[in-house]
Amino acid sequence: MGKSMEGKVIIVMGAGSVGEGWGNGKAAAVLYARAGGKIVAVDRKLSAAEETRSIIEGEGGECITVEADVSSADDIQRIVADTLARFGRIDVLHNNVGIAETGGPEDASIESWNRLIAINQTSVFLTCKYVLPVMKAQKSGVVINIGSIASRRWIGFPYLGYTASKAAIVGMTQNIAVEYAPHGVRCNCILPGLMDTPMIREPLKAAYGGDIETMKAKRHAQVPTGRMGDAWDVAYAALFLASDHARYITGVELPVDGGLTLKCV
Repeated sequence: MGKSMEGKVIIVMGAGSVGEGWGNGKAAAVLYARAGGKIVAVDRKLSAAEETRSIIEGEGGECITVEADVSSADDIQRIVADTLARFGRIDVLHNNVGIAETGGPEDASIESWNRLIAINQTSVFLTCKYVLPVMKAQKSGVVINIGSIASRRWIGFPYLGYTASKAAIVGMTQNIAVEYAPHGVRCNCILPGLMDTPMIREPLKAAYGGDIETMKAKRHAQVPTGRMGDAWDVAYAALFLASDHARYITGVELPVDGGLTLKCV
């Protein structure tokens, strides 16, 4: 896509990676930068955001980092203020932050439920609450929300809090898309399927018998294409939806799942 994000200011929430390798936010931040974007890399762990910044600057891109808790209204307002102070505008908000915890209604703790809703769902409300007024004033902007196919399908084990939080993001995306379309703002949601990223390995391995290689083999076998996706599959989808190539696309839920949601089981 060349320099499809040339000169655009992009806030990536969760721009670091929780472990070795490429998480969705890290890949998205680097890809946006390669397409010419100016990146605000936000992460609760500053060192993770700094690693992403180092990659971007090493490739000749521009990036600043912000350490923040995206479930904190004060922190989100600070992110917006820092971005405007540095760049003067916000063109893309990429909501990538999320955690995964298993459990159904009986065995999931109340603490787990509240944590999932706060981090996965309330964070999106807060970022949109404080970024959308900026985009509305500019009469332009794009919001990319990262959901999950778990909002549509049972994926093999109880996942209640995660599913509920990601399903909420779909509804929020649709509401924002319609309300802000007259103001030149688009909002779309990407639904990753079974992904091979650092975030899923430790939290989910117990659901597959405790062995990561067994988990990976089982997840590969579930997908019609024969393999899980990776962070770059999600990043390329986000780059398209954030760019002017997708200027007439808003309110969509785009599965990036190798065809998994086409299966009944």
